[in-house]
Amino acid sequence: MFQQPSNMMEGQLHPLESESEIGRMRDDELDSTTKSGSENHEAASGDDQNPRPNKKKRYHRHTQHQIQEMEAFFKECPHPDDKQRKELGRELGLEPLQVKFWFQNKRTQMKTQHERHENTQLRTENEKLRADNMRYREALSTASCPNCGGPTAVGQMSFDEHHLRLENARLREEIDRISAIAAKYVGKPVVSYPLLSSPMTPRPFEFGAQPGTGDMYGAGDLLRSISSPSEADKPIIIELAVAAMEELVRMAQMGEPLWMTSLDGTTYVLNEEEYIRTFPRGIGPKPTGFKCEASRETAVVIMNHINLVEILMDVNQWSTVFSGIVSKASTLDVLSTGIAGNYNGALQVMATEFQVPSPLVPTRESYYVRYCKQHAEGTWAVVDVSLDNIRPSPTARCRRRPSGCLIQEMPNGYSKVTWVEHVEVDDSGVHSLYKQLVSTGHAFGAQRWIATLDRQCERLASVMATNVPTGDVGVITNQDGRKSMLKLAERMVMSFCAGVSASTAHTWTTLSGTGADDVRVMTRKSVDDPGRPPGIVLSAATSFWLPVSPKRVFDFLRDENSRSEWDILSNGGVVQEMAHIANGRDTGNCVSLLRVNV
Repeated sequence: MFQQPSNMMEGQLHPLESESEIGRMRDDELDSTTKSGSENHEAASGDDQNPRPNKKKRYHRHTQHQIQEMEAFFKECPHPDDKQRKELGRELGLEPLQVKFWFQNKRTQMKTQHERHENTQLRTENEKLRADNMRYREALSTASCPNCGGPTAVGQMSFDEHHLRLENARLREEIDRISAIAAKYVGKPVVSYPLLSSPMTPRPFEFGAQPGTGDMYGAGDLLRSISSPSEADKPIIIELAVAAMEELVRMAQMGEPLWMTSLDGTTYVLNEEEYIRTFPRGIGPKPTGFKCEASRETAVVIMNHINLVEILMDVNQWSTVFSGIVSKASTLDVLSTGIAGNYNGALQVMATEFQVPSPLVPTRESYYVRYCKQHAEGTWAVVDVSLDNIRPSPTARCRRRPSGCLIQEMPNGYSKVTWVEHVEVDDSGVHSLYKQLVSTGHAFGAQRWIATLDRQCERLASVMATNVPTGDVGVITNQDGRKSMLKLAERMVMSFCAGVSASTAHTWTTLSGTGADDVRVMTRKSVDDPGRPPGIVLSAATSFWLPVSPKRVFDFLRDENSRSEWDILSNGGVVQEMAHIANGRDTGNCVSLLRVNV
């Protein structure tokens, strides 16, 4: 063995006795910084195996050159294999066993230093929370009424203390999340607190539930096979949702070079190369054969920001408001209901089937988590991100990258909404008639989501309106009559969308035609459908091009004077508008009650 001079720099201590002695020697080495990696006990020979109580232990000290070389190698490879240890020992004049113990003790030293650093950070954060708590308590104990100068009422103090406890609980959860991430590196168990469940504030309005919403009856193979996430999956889902929220907010606020203006200057186009550079983590590479669809749209809508958040986080209201886009929706699990009586921090695992009102465009099924967060006073964000990596499915044809909306409070009850849609999809099943509509984002993109939300906000404002002019002929002014009429119109829209889309709940059969002008029929059962008797519903649909603008077609169809030209039920009769309700800025946005005089 090699005898090293006693005045050399620090070396690494390595034991050759029992495991208990190894543990004791490591503790001594870790508690003293002057011994970290400086001493090395000489390897025992065959004669040394015989126990001799009075035998004096011999130690070696590594040279400064040996330590520097092993330190440099440790930075590149902290876990060398046998071949690397032998090669390193041969270069430095050390036995492989000496090299092995030096690396073992070095790794233990680094782990302990990392643990001490993490513990110091958590201890500092804990002290800060304690100081804030004491400061709040002192402020509450000395609080006085601004009107009379007397002590604050007991009820008011109890209310403030309640909110203080909720805030402290939120801070504890944030610290636990950070420490859980750190535990991956130091091997500590994750300690979780029970999620707070607070009753939601009462809503000033309710949208009707879409038939079939809340369950996945009749859904496709993908959605039927999905169940609630396991306990082991939940921490992964939470981390994925937090990362998705950060990505969504940045995508909603960033401009060029991430978002490029389209050639016509009306929309934004995502720069995919810049996206990969900006968000390298994501949810993995794009699947083979999938196409990227990304869009962003902004609008100011006539609805309070809190009400918007409530609609987005209530699956029944959300699927009703967006009934033209959502054919089926279900909440599989609620990981968090939020804190402080609202949806801040709410997490829901959902499954949804997205649609276009045409049998020529296949629906898109998605399994994802929805996360809601308040970023500042009056600023909220709701994000969706797919969970396909947790439960891969060979039938999945659509994957949602972080998508959702950023909601900002505006004066007079308005809200500014920035919507981002970012999906990867296999669109090979889309009919050629609809290829351009889908690729430009008008079918599933942010433009359609924003346009639908804007229209529904206008419709709701007309429902709540009380200053309806009474002088106009045919205008329904009675509040209950207006609500009933608009409720009926809402059911008609949902029934139409359910009866014309390519939902996996029903199968379309081609009867006649060639190519684009095929006539397709579909039958479905009507069960518990409000306003419709139980039985079998027969639907027929076809698609074709017209050499005129969409507005001209729309005006033609809504004009009661031209209805007899295309409506078989009005053929040969006179159509008269008996009453109407305006529910939007445009004159064409209205609900009409018609009578046919044959």
